[in-house]
Amino acid sequence: MKYLRILAILVVLSASVLSVQQLKAQCAVCSTNIETNTANGGKQGNGLNHGIMYLLAAPYLAVAVVGYIWYKKYRRKNVPIKMGGERLNLN
Repeated sequence: MKYLRILAILVVLSASVLSVQQLKAQCAVCSTNIETNTANGGKQGNGLNHGIMYLLAAPYLAVAVVGYIWYKKYRRKNVPIKMGGERLNLN
């Protein structure tokens, strides 16, 4: 049963990776403005690309900050472990 579940997960993941298509994610007006601007030697496309990268990085940074705070808040400290005649503290 466990192998069937793993196989199903692998099939779903491989199907999602292999079925990727290129899409135009910009509206018609934005893409027309960028193409016209770059054809005339403008730098507007670079600014748009940098803005997209900032917007892409923001959710990852938010998740990283929340994960760090969760790790620091709920990390176990000073857990006593008795081994033989010694007592150890994990920090």
